[in-house]
Amino acid sequence: MLPRLSATATTSIKKYSSQPLSQAMTAKLTTSAFLSHLKSLYPFSEAASNADAVLQNPWYIAAAVAFSGGGHTPGVISVFQSALEELRSKQCSIEQQKLLANRVRDALFKSGLTTGYPKAIESLIALHQVMPVELREPSMMRDPGTSIEQYASDGAVLFKQVYGESAGPVQQALNDAYPDLGWFSNTVGYGLTYGFTSLLSPLETSYVLVSALISVDAPRQIHWHIAGARRNGASLAEIKAVREIAIEASRHAGVGWKSGVPEVADTIEQQLV
Repeated sequence: MLPRLSATATTSIKKYSSQPLSQAMTAKLTTSAFLSHLKSLYPFSEAASNADAVLQNPWYIAAAVAFSGGGHTPGVISVFQSALEELRSKQCSIEQQKLLANRVRDALFKSGLTTGYPKAIESLIALHQVMPVELREPSMMRDPGTSIEQYASDGAVLFKQVYGESAGPVQQALNDAYPDLGWFSNTVGYGLTYGFTSLLSPLETSYVLVSALISVDAPRQIHWHIAGARRNGASLAEIKAVREIAIEASRHAGVGWKSGVPEVADTIEQQLV
């Protein structure tokens, strides 16, 4: 017998009934128990006793991005609604609720460069359709007046922060593969997209990248960005947890891996061997 569906899961399945059967069956498994399990995987040091603690636990960022990358928009909605419900249980302000919504939106936006913007678009539109009116965002988060030169400069700084001593060789590899790719990665990727840190910190952005890469089975870059998360301050336990959350959410979305997902090595140097 199938487990009884929550109201959220039932609504999601009805809303996305045009999806293939396998996708709809997956949506039945996105239960509150499964989401609680995903949240429990992250070794958050502070008990979720207040609204700030709920916001700071990045489980919902990793899970939403992995569901999005796996093309499972009902999962994205369920993750957001689960986090919002927990946040509201802590007598939070409307500003904190909107911050949660914007953090999820920006995570999905940042993930689009990795998973493909069609998936990010589908997830963001689906999320917007169920978003309470007071939590919608009418204004741009990034400054449209920022110059390309500034984005290029900012991107180079963040790229170095993420890649460390390997930044030069990696940038050269991108330039050699296609010069436009190297420029785009530095200026648009790391400057405009990932370099915006008012909503998600550099570490949380690393979690976005790791989760997105796991959902699209990109092992070389999973190694790179696990190392990047360590450089941005993730402990061994934290990045292992993000990897596991992304794997389980991606598997729920129907993602498979040709050769498995790279493990987290004990050191950055071992990660890049």
